[in-house]
Amino acid sequence: MIEFIDIHKSFGPKHVLRGVSLTVEQGQVLYLVGSSGAGKSVLVKHLVGLLRPDSGRIVLDGRDITWLSEAEFYPVRKKCAMVFQNSTLFDSMTVLDNVALPYRKHHRLDRAEASRRALEKLALVDMEHAARRFPGDLGDGLRKRVAIARALTLDPEFVIFDEPTTGLDPVAAANVDQLIRSLRNDTGVTAIVVSHDLRSIFTVADRIAMIYEGHIRLDGTPEDFRRSADPVVSQFIHGRPDGPMKI
Repeated sequence: MIEFIDIHKSFGPKHVLRGVSLTVEQGQVLYLVGSSGAGKSVLVKHLVGLLRPDSGRIVLDGRDITWLSEAEFYPVRKKCAMVFQNSTLFDSMTVLDNVALPYRKHHRLDRAEASRRALEKLALVDMEHAARRFPGDLGDGLRKRVAIARALTLDPEFVIFDEPTTGLDPVAAANVDQLIRSLRNDTGVTAIVVSHDLRSIFTVADRIAMIYEGHIRLDGTPEDFRRSADPVVSQFIHGRPDGPMKI
């Protein structure tokens, strides 16, 4: 279980998070939503030590990880993998070598064993057929799948997806959505998905939390969001150009 407790974070004069408290239960697909600049990515980056809060605490499986040293964060990052929006693959390496790299670096496996295990992870995302290709030869949606395979190499309990469908065509986006859901069902991974893609939110999420003006505005099921009379939530869900939400 992950707990964000009263998280505050500012960048200069901009106070992005103003006391965010949120619990992520194991086995869920949680979507973190809100307008651009609301602080969605800022919040999840605290979990893997890419940012530190100005105040508040982050607790992972009962352990306070807020102020761990960089070295102490290594096991946290193995437990909580992050798939970045731009996939962050090495263009000079094949798909197979990209996915095998964590096995060679962190487990000190030889090339043959690392490649064998990497193929297993690629099979989980239906990408073993592209093992010998280079990332530049693949479409955006396929590169996302490779990035997800690489994130799974250390068998994380939690996977954070930062805007996984941004820039994808509808078919590729739907395929990524289906992959996130199937990974939860097949491997038991808990997914935290930063997104503003309404189609994804209502087809994949078990739970949704909305950040607005530095706070959690609503935390509930997709049905809770559909039924909400909150004008801010309603404006976001129905995509109205007018209303109280600040874009």
